[in-house]
Amino acid sequence: MMTSKLVLSDEDLKRLVKSDNADDRAVAAHKICRVMERQVVSEAEREAAHEIIRLMAHDAAELVRRALSVTMRTSELLPHDVAMKLAQDVVSVAVPVLHYSPVFSDDDLRAVIEAGNPARQIAIAKRDTLSEVVTGALAEHGVEEAVVIACANDNARFDDGAFGRVMDRFGESEVMQSVLVHRQALPVTVTEKLVHLVSGALREQLVARHAVTPETAARISEAVQERATLDMAGRSPQAHDPKTLARHLVDFGRMTPSLMLRALVRGQMTFFEYALAELSGVPHERTWLMIHDAGALGLRAIYDRAGLPAGMFATFKAAVETYHELKAEQGHLDPIRLQERLIERFLTQTPTASREDIAYLMERLDFDHKGHSWANLPKGETESKTEFEAA
Repeated sequence: MMTSKLVLSDEDLKRLVKSDNADDRAVAAHKICRVMERQVVSEAEREAAHEIIRLMAHDAAELVRRALSVTMRTSELLPHDVAMKLAQDVVSVAVPVLHYSPVFSDDDLRAVIEAGNPARQIAIAKRDTLSEVVTGALAEHGVEEAVVIACANDNARFDDGAFGRVMDRFGESEVMQSVLVHRQALPVTVTEKLVHLVSGALREQLVARHAVTPETAARISEAVQERATLDMAGRSPQAHDPKTLARHLVDFGRMTPSLMLRALVRGQMTFFEYALAELSGVPHERTWLMIHDAGALGLRAIYDRAGLPAGMFATFKAAVETYHELKAEQGHLDPIRLQERLIERFLTQTPTASREDIAYLMERLDFDHKGHSWANLPKGETESKTEFEAA
């Protein structure tokens, strides 16, 4: 058997082959694997090592096979056929190699996941890095624990389809929601779905725990959802893809006038353009021209075609004009300054605006005219705002 230069202890080899004691064979297997890891260099030595490894993989004792799996779990010396055999062995043998072994291909791991054993799926999910092939299989076939583990790993790459399947299967899970929220990067469609789910939970808590009427809770939840949708989309690496977010919101019936207004008064003009384009069915290039180059008539035409409320047109028109004015003056946009200027315009320069439009705008903005968050206003100012809204 040993025709190469690979030097192993005769005593260890005898124990591995002839001993009737499984503990002795397991100890010998561990020692032999360590020696091979250090000594194998040539192709002849590798072939001899593979012969010994295959002998261990066929040992009747689970303890011996586990010693092989544990000792060789990170080694490239482990033959592919042996790795596959160990992966199908009992869980105690399969888990170490599935967790660590570099000899598996993505297709190998996908096949194991699709077979459906939870312990094996979890072992694969714990690998340091996961390709989109593997995460796609986990998203489709994995148990929740395995999918949660994979989603918690920022080195696990998911495509949009896999994330969508994760949300379809486990989106209601609070553990999954928490894990996804803390990932470094998410598609905007996933962030929007998460916001929608979390807002629903907030609504239930407000009604159940704080004696808030369902109507009031719904209004608060809507505002929270709108802010969070735009906040999360703005922080996401996919924020440069407002078209995808706009299409997703339209498809799911969540592209509301208030969300569009909030985006616009934050200076998120590109999102507003795509929102109008998706609602109206007009290509983005033409929508851009109607907003920016065709004057008030062009804006009115695309606005009406999008089916937005006629009574809010003056609000949107003022926001677009204010945006253009600030861009011309400063060359860039400060969201706080944009909101401040918009409120000033409504209160001092737009006598035709209805009181309802002004109240609606004030409700939808995040900051007052001084740049303070409504949530942080002094008590007197908060009461004044409440009286204004109630009027």
